Amino acid sequence: MRCSLSLSGLDLLPMHYRKLGKTNFKVSEVSLGAWQIGGAWGNVSDADAEQLLHAAIDNGINFIDTADVYGDGRSESLIAKVLSETKEQVFVATKAGRRLQPHTADGYNRANLTAFVERSLKNLRRETLDLVQLHCPPTAVYYSPEVFEVLDELTQAGKILHYGVSVEKVEEALKAIEFPGVATVQIIFNIFRQRPKDLFLPLAKQRDVGILVRLPLSSGLLTGKITRHTAFESDDHRNFNRYGEQFDRGETFSGVDFDAALDAVEEIRKLVPEGVSMASFALRWILDHEAVSCVIPGARNAQQVIQNVAASVLPQLTAAQAAALANLYSGRIRGLVHQRW
Repeated sequence: MRCSLSLSGLDLLPMHYRKLGKTNFKVSEVSLGAWQIGGAWGNVSDADAEQLLHAAIDNGINFIDTADVYGDGRSESLIAKVLSETKEQVFVATKAGRRLQPHTADGYNRANLTAFVERSLKNLRRETLDLVQLHCPPTAVYYSPEVFEVLDELTQAGKILHYGVSVEKVEEALKAIEFPGVATVQIIFNIFRQRPKDLFLPLAKQRDVGILVRLPLSSGLLTGKITRHTAFESDDHRNFNRYGEQFDRGETFSGVDFDAALDAVEEIRKLVPEGVSMASFALRWILDHEAVSCVIPGARNAQQVIQNVAASVLPQLTAAQAAALANLYSGRIRGLVHQRW
């Protein structure tokens, strides 16, 4: 695995790797989320998708997170194609459950989960899946031991190596890690969604549960590049799901009111050191929490991937910067999101 990062032609410090909980995988602390190359973020061509996947691998990323519903299998298939063209070891996590119509707790049964896993095995061209995560199931699923028994059976059958969950709420994460087979939890955690650090992260670390942080840049808000005049394509969830019209509101802009979030972004901008992008700064804030295994920002092109991996070489935030971000959350954001997720 190449560990030397390349950014604007400069050789930077090596990518850092962390243990992914009970899986014992050593994964790049900045990894890749592959939602964008499936859909719901505007158009990303096959060529751009393949180029950004190669850029990720070439720059030390060895963990990719996808799902069977991202482009109805397109994301999984593109990943499989690119991985067939490299000799590097890359772990792939996928997700199952959101193909259910309707998406109800009783759909998380042996027949459906087995079918979803078999489909992902085919899409990813694998005999065994590295990690399968329940894809933000209804809360009732976390109170259904029989669902996790099915995942145990699929593990014993050699269909999957490990399993975990992707959650919407801290409550769901806390319940999920009561099941001993749950190796990982994927959760939204960023400057605008700080609740997980209060109770969940320390408990997950104690129980050796890997933490995958999705939407670390709050749907792009924390790149500092979005303004009130930014136009999103019609098939971009930042256009059609801003108020939770299609799926959980918390998945778009972290559930924060758009104008309030942009005001907060201007305050964050004042804290970002010269020569550092706001995206890298925001990712570094997450990585400063040692319970986090990796962040999985998405990307629409190779340059975005390279900008994201730069966070791995940044120093930790200063105590003053961390305190300022805590105060910003308490004063501007907490009341909008804290008790909802």
